[in-house]
Amino acid sequence: MSFSDTLTGRAVDISACLMAQLDRLPDSAVRDGMVHALSGGKRLRGFLVIESAQLFDVQPDRSVLGAAAIEALHAYSLVHDDLPCMDDDDLRRGQPTVHIKWDEATAVLVGDALQSLAFECLARLDLPAKRRIALVEALARQSGADGMVLGQAQDIAAETAGRMLTLDEITTLQANKTGALIEWSAVAGALMANADPAPLRAYARALGLAFQIADDILDVEGDADLAGKRLGKDDAAGKATFVSLLGLDAAKARAAALVHEAETALAPYGDRAETLREAAQFVIARDL
Repeated sequence: MSFSDTLTGRAVDISACLMAQLDRLPDSAVRDGMVHALSGGKRLRGFLVIESAQLFDVQPDRSVLGAAAIEALHAYSLVHDDLPCMDDDDLRRGQPTVHIKWDEATAVLVGDALQSLAFECLARLDLPAKRRIALVEALARQSGADGMVLGQAQDIAAETAGRMLTLDEITTLQANKTGALIEWSAVAGALMANADPAPLRAYARALGLAFQIADDILDVEGDADLAGKRLGKDDAAGKATFVSLLGLDAAKARAAALVHEAETALAPYGDRAETLREAAQFVIARDL
């Protein structure tokens, strides 16, 4: 089976798990908004959860709720990120953002509900209590005020101040804003098995930065129809990106070097980690 087929198959399973969680909720605009926000996407973070878990013989039927959790958490972050008080976007995954389709108040509540759903999914994992607690604690930390939320705050602060970030500053910002959830996704399997997460953490940190550099490259030379969102917005706003700071060719070289670093970090797992190596290559080869 090709990597693309494997990724698609995992996405189908994760989406089915998410919809099963939403089917339990009463009908409301919030539930409808959650369905909308969870539609589409590659499910790459959830894919990393399932594949990292398989390294430790935790099978997909036991890890898929963890994959659903990170996809719900990621969707919440996008809904809030798209709000007028944040990045003010009207298109996400090729469809209107939640605040455009409904209104800002509904979008805030949809994001809140998706965040709650993420932790509910983790609480219901078929794992010993201590391992579930470890997953919850790690996701709370990675998504909170010293992780993803911090990265968004750093991004807003730089834009408000009207100053261009340095390369070191944008690397730190994106390690928080984008990389933190990717890191949790990749180490989740080790936490499920009570194994050493260090190699997967090294893999994820390189992967997360490569992912963001690839996003910046796509913002310059990607296809808006494929991306399902507006492109070129950062450049128009004068925001620092890896492309604006390094140049296009150097940014591509840096992303490729990070993918090699990520692949090398997987050496302790041998051939069992081949799908995760392919995921690293996918991150810089994707067109959306």
